[in-house]
Parts: sequence; structure tokens; C-alpha cells
Amino acid sequence: MVMLASFLKDPEFANVDSSENESVPFKGTILRTKSGKFASSISEPCVSCTTFNILAPIYKRLDQQNQSVRESDFRAFWLARNERIVDWLLYESSSIICLQEFWVGNEELVQMYERRLGAARYDTFTLARTNNRGDGLLIAVHKDYFRILNYKELLFNDFGDRVAQLLHVQSIIPFSKDDDTEQEILIVNTHLLFPHDSSLSIVRLHQVYKILQYLETYQRENKLSEAPVILCGDWNGSKRGHVYKFLRSQGFVSSYDIAHEYTDSDHKWVSHRNHRGNICGVDFIWLRNPNKSIKPLKISWAEAAFGIIKYQLEKASLDEKDAFDFLRGDNNGNYITYSAFCDALKQLNLTGLSFQETKELWVQADVDGNGVLDYDEFKRIWSSTCPVHMDEDNNLEDSKDGSTKEAIGLAVKNAMLFPREVEKGIWPENYHLSDHARLTALFSPVRLMSTLQKL
Repeated sequence: MVMLASFLKDPEFANVDSSENESVPFKGTILRTKSGKFASSISEPCVSCTTFNILAPIYKRLDQQNQSVRESDFRAFWLARNERIVDWLLYESSSIICLQEFWVGNEELVQMYERRLGAARYDTFTLARTNNRGDGLLIAVHKDYFRILNYKELLFNDFGDRVAQLLHVQSIIPFSKDDDTEQEILIVNTHLLFPHDSSLSIVRLHQVYKILQYLETYQRENKLSEAPVILCGDWNGSKRGHVYKFLRSQGFVSSYDIAHEYTDSDHKWVSHRNHRGNICGVDFIWLRNPNKSIKPLKISWAEAAFGIIKYQLEKASLDEKDAFDFLRGDNNGNYITYSAFCDALKQLNLTGLSFQETKELWVQADVDGNGVLDYDEFKRIWSSTCPVHMDEDNNLEDSKDGSTKEAIGLAVKNAMLFPREVEKGIWPENYHLSDHARLTALFSPVRLMSTLQKL
């Protein structure tokens, strides 16, 4: 009861976090200039998007000495905190809101979000993680900006019980003054597996691969090659990771890094303090425009997976020659067999792939198709590269029909993290709204010359 009393006396319990008192979020289409001041609302139509892992009460620890004490046991605590979260979301009034760790298992909390967001003219969709994990995802779209064309749910059915939401929307207001065409956009919301150890990196990479496969199929079936794609969520990995590099290889850009002119090697901001006390940047709003020329998905996936295999081999202090001998196993020949390859993946604890997916990797590596990998073919794994021509069903020459067409894409106008201290790599001790920062990005329409690609 002493702990309860101290929480009830905490001024943060009833009030907006002091670390955010001086933070002015996006309000409609307000822009922040490079000097830090806010410019007036612009006349062109804009799309604002917020992603926020709101820390499910079932995971929020209240007592560091007793880890079993969770916020979910105290209604007054979790309700007040989530009311404040909704206050901020409604104040910002983003066109698109994507939440992770949404406590779908609590009907009162779900109804509170649906009621308040609905009253503010949002359409909301929730999705629980599989196997009754308790939390899940929420995506909300403002009716004044978009109409819903389709909503899909993607269940990974793998370790971690992760899921994703796909929303296909159409703008209410035409993006172009010269064209009354209503622009279509694809929005994805997800929360990837936490990397408890490096062996799970292949699982996390595979979750992204599934999302991109689903996106590719959906775009092909619905003839949406010219639609911008926005991926939101808690990716549980930083800019140094394999997931980041994989998404970059598929034409996606980080909206926050584009807005602040950061390179892939810049690591100046953070967005999360995890349960181990480490701070890191893991929350992203990714954008891919229709003019992006990208490698075939299978090729990028194989290269990323080979990169993880090489990382694990190097982690075991194996150089290129030793790695080849390790993958060769007990085989006396100067080649790697498929069974030895599978055994090596198990020894490296890279067990997150299905039989079919492991076979796909093997096919990508076995360039001449003779059923074994010689040293030259192994070096492609070591260099994490795949010759494009070896995927005959999906090569770059066939991915374009040679024609170009004007398309409407999205340009990143601005992006901000809240609380503002995290933009400088500092986690404020007086911030209690979540263990994640809130990320909001602002986009405006831009005309692009798009090379038509077969999806």
C-alpha cells in the first residue's frame, strides 16, 4: 500500500508529463522550421501520421524490486495514463494513427479508445496478437482525410505471435489541384519481435519479408503499383540492424531521418528505453514512393538472410575459409550439401525459417543448380550478394515494361519525436507516458515520374 500511495501522490499520475509541457506537437498541418519555430498551416493537402508504442499495462512494471507488480492490476493507473495518451493523439489530430502494445484484452480500455477516437471522426481497427497474448495493434484513420477501401490482417503464426495490419485508403481531397483523382495509399502497422538474442534476427527479418510479400501480392492483384506505401510501427531494431538494411534495399526511407537530413550511419536519436534500461531508436515511419526502382524481393531477402548467416559465423570467430569448412560439415568433398547447410543453420541457432523458406535460400545460393555449393558459390553467401539473373521468375529486366508515367507520391515535410529530448539521444526521467517516444511525420504530395514495374 505504501507503493500505491506514492503513485497516487505523483503529480505525473494526474497531469500531462512535464517533459512534454513545452513540446508543441503537430496540430493539423503545422510545420516546424529549421530554426525550431512553427510555421503557419500550408495550403496544399498534407498527410500526417503518428506511430506510438503505448506500453500495454500488462507489461508496465510498477516496482523494480518486485517485477510481478504490473500496472494492469491497478485500474486507476492504466486508465489515467491511457486517457492522457488519447488526449495527446486528439490534440495532434494526425490523419493516420498507428499504435502498438494496445491492450486488446481489456474491453473497458478498448471501448474508451474507440469511443473517443470515434467521436473525433476516426475509423478504428484493432488486431490482437495470436495465442491470447493480451496486446495487439490499433490503426485509426480520420474520416475527413481518407475513406477506407480495404482492411487486411496478417498473422505471422511464428515465434512471438506477431501480427500486422494493412489498410488501403483513398484521399477525400484530391492531392493535385490540376487533377481531381483521389489518391490511394497503403498503410501498414506492425510490431516486430524483440531481439532477445542475435539468433532471433532471422525471425525478425522473416516477419518483414512476410509483410513485403503480402504487400507485393496485394499491389499486384489490385493494380496499385503507383500507390505510395507507409510502414509504421515498433521495429524493435535500430538503423544498425538487418531489418533496417533490408527495408532500405526495398526502396523505403525513414521519414524522420529524411526530415532531419540524417544518413544511414547517423545514430543521433532514440525512441525507446527497454526493460534492460538501454535506450535505442526502434520506432519508424517508413515511406516508399512509386518511382523507386528496387531489386526483386526474393533477391533482397536472400542477401539479407545471408548477411545474418555471415554475422553469426563471424560471431563464432570464423573467417571465410573456416566458415566454408564449418558449413561443409563431415563432407570430404570441397563443397557444401543441402543437409550440411541445414545442420549448420541449426548449430548457429538460426531456426526461424520453414522448410520451404530454407529451400528458397538454398536455391538462391546454388547458382548452377547442381545441388551443392562450391567455394565460389559459398563466397556469394559470404559477400551477402545474389546475382539477379538466378531468379528467373522475377528479374530486373522483366520487372519493367520500359515505359514511364507521372505518378503522385509523398514528400517528407517534417518529422518529430516526443518528448523532444529523445531527438538528442537523451531519455528524460520525468517522462512516464510510455517507454517509447511518439513519432509523427508530415507528408505532402509530389509529382513523380514512375517507371512502370510488374509486381
